[in-house]
Amino acid sequence: MLTADSPSRPLDLLSDRLGLGPQWDIEHGTDGRFEIRHRGRGTPYRPASRPLQWAGLLQQLESGFRAAGVARARPLPMRWGWDTELTISAVQALDPLLKDGKPYVFRRGYLPQPVVRLTGERDHVGALKEGFLTSFVNISRIEPVTRTAEFTEIFDHWLTVLSGIGLHARHLTIHGRNAIWQRREVCGLTVHFRHLDLPIGDIVLLWNAADPSCMAVDLGSGLERLAWARTRRPWWELAFGRFATAGMDADVLDAVRTATLLVGNGIAPAARGAGGILRRILAGVPADAAPLGVSALVRASHGFWSLTAPMALPWPEVAFVIEREIQRRDVTSSSSLPLPRSSWSDRT
Repeated sequence: MLTADSPSRPLDLLSDRLGLGPQWDIEHGTDGRFEIRHRGRGTPYRPASRPLQWAGLLQQLESGFRAAGVARARPLPMRWGWDTELTISAVQALDPLLKDGKPYVFRRGYLPQPVVRLTGERDHVGALKEGFLTSFVNISRIEPVTRTAEFTEIFDHWLTVLSGIGLHARHLTIHGRNAIWQRREVCGLTVHFRHLDLPIGDIVLLWNAADPSCMAVDLGSGLERLAWARTRRPWWELAFGRFATAGMDADVLDAVRTATLLVGNGIAPAARGAGGILRRILAGVPADAAPLGVSALVRASHGFWSLTAPMALPWPEVAFVIEREIQRRDVTSSSSLPLPRSSWSDRT
């Protein structure tokens, strides 16, 4: 078992200003809340004039971590099958240590992890809000630690990585609540990051409630959100490229993009489990959403997801599975109608 400088009450990570220097101002609010901002925060932000391609941004992030000796870890499988059917966060790699008190983890280091979450914020009509997707690349650094001081070291290095991609300290706000939370077997303390007005992630010190020596740090952001902060491009254009102006609903684009990730990782539509989630996602794609099929969108999405790990199925097979599922659903739903409908064999 790890020996550790275990978290104890009171856990005051602000006692040394999270290891930040005198160029940062800290404001204390009620109920332990705090906000830390750089003294040069008044300088204007100029978005990147040359937006990086996704591969370029991933390369810059990996280089930033590698410079500090942080190796890249291979992604977790999309089919999780433990407490969740799908992988929803890179922090799940720490489950053995944090939840079970075991002296090992599934992954450690820099992890660009594709994830699927059905909890994206939606508006009053149920459409996804700007800044949210059902699937995205969770940019993470996950590390077992033995000292709380390692939290501030990882925190400080993240500021360096952000600066390396053009998100400089003077435009960041660091905020949170200096209080411990507990969810089942795990306790933690969370610090959030904001670039100007845009939330871009957090860093969490975590430990097993029964054995605080089982301790780790989870640093998390989103690749798409980091790109949004860099460029300030319109969200849907950034997320879906040329398809955002093709007249398709953003939720349909999001569903096909997410389905491409799941099917490409070998998950087939089914009545329950991971396949049931896939079927639920595709239920939001009308059969007439793309009369000529979804092949072009699947191909582009497949290329994006392949930047983090090879896909199990090639894009033509993925497109076939998605279109077959939409056709199956449409045929099933139309069978109960009094009037026949035309065949959808070549539609999505």
